[in-house]
Amino acid sequence: MSLEKKRKTADLLGICLKAGKAVKGFDSACEAVKNGSAACLLTAADASAKTVKEAEFIGGKYNVPVLVSDMTKAEIGDLCGKETAVLAVCDKGFADAFAKLISH
Repeated sequence: MSLEKKRKTADLLGICLKAGKAVKGFDSACEAVKNGSAACLLTAADASAKTVKEAEFIGGKYNVPVLVSDMTKAEIGDLCGKETAVLAVCDKGFADAFAKLISH
């Protein structure tokens, strides 16, 4: 995992948060998936296997992609003010950008 890729992910997440297009926290993110506003779920690199499995279950049930980011819960917390393992991205453009960035 390159530092450049991690920085780009952090920058994109910062913009997404400022735009109000991210929902923080597992329960809130799952609610966003259920109500149809989530375009993807983003999990922290150090999220527990149980958390990732639950996120993948809810994502699969509602056909919402789950992406594992390079950022830790603490790094996400530094950006959004709340240490969290799961975020819902509620904008198709941001979700596509995260998918492109994380998959490369």
